[in-house]
Amino acid sequence: MDFGLVLQTDPPAAGVVELMRRAERNGFTHGWTFDSTVLWQEPFVIYSQILARTERMVVGSMVTNPGTRTWEVTASTFATLNEMFGNRTICGIGRGDSAMRVAGRKPNTLARIEEAMHVIRELAEGREADLGSGAVVKFPWVRPGAELPVWMAAYGPKALAIAGAKADGFILQLADVYLTEWMVKAVRDAAVAAGRDPAEVKVCVAAPAYVTEDDSPQALAHAREQCRWFGGMVGNHVADLVSKYGEHSASVPDALTDYIKARQRYDYSHHGRSGNPDTAFVPDEIVDRFCLLGTPERHVEKLRALKALGVDQFAVYDMHDAKESTIDAYGSAVIPVLRG
Repeated sequence: MDFGLVLQTDPPAAGVVELMRRAERNGFTHGWTFDSTVLWQEPFVIYSQILARTERMVVGSMVTNPGTRTWEVTASTFATLNEMFGNRTICGIGRGDSAMRVAGRKPNTLARIEEAMHVIRELAEGREADLGSGAVVKFPWVRPGAELPVWMAAYGPKALAIAGAKADGFILQLADVYLTEWMVKAVRDAAVAAGRDPAEVKVCVAAPAYVTEDDSPQALAHAREQCRWFGGMVGNHVADLVSKYGEHSASVPDALTDYIKARQRYDYSHHGRSGNPDTAFVPDEIVDRFCLLGTPERHVEKLRALKALGVDQFAVYDMHDAKESTIDAYGSAVIPVLRG
């Protein structure tokens, strides 16, 4: 199992770079950041610094979207980073929840994501592509052997089907074992239906991880409060699913949708941050199911269960008051066990 670190690009950018360097020293292979250009600093500028100051780490967006940037700009940016540092990037892509809504736009349609994935990959790997306007273009400077995997974030049935049929990887932003099994199966089934080997689609589960010294009620209560924001962030996507498919739909598990019944509003100024006041509706059960909390042994136990379901990478959302200690604890007591 691979391990990634997910950060927001809060200033100072140098701090983001140093956390990624710390993660690589502790055995993390991937470094991811949010891509929401109003809320945080420009991630692609920071990627260049991470790549320059690490040796092997692969960096990527979790996630970009096909509306904030034109597709040829996204492809060119990734391709330039790969030309400079080797094939060490991944384009994680999704509908653009915060990035689009904060700018007063609606998230992208699934059809637009599907088309953008194809164009971005083709251009970044040196092939020609139709930009959708009738203009067929090709980057003349991309060298042979260039590679850009495109991984898609998804929850709903149609998005899961596209991920299985078209994406190089599937990003699932929660660590619930039951829901992971349900969604990985949907992605694999879609891959088979498209004539693909389902093993070709990498599976990345991304969720907050908070390591405690013991399993005392006090320690776990603090960990939950530091990670409760995540249920609110996921709730944005779940609310979209409920509006589309309705409550208690056969297309979406109740285990994913039931908890948002008390959800009222969401202020993106607190997006992805501990102490978010708009996430009080998220119950302890959801925090425990969606995140990894407790002693290293608890983390290892849950990660083994996820690995058995076909998860290739666990990406740690490190947005809480224990960033450095979580990275170090994974490096000393979690990553070696899962790899050994």
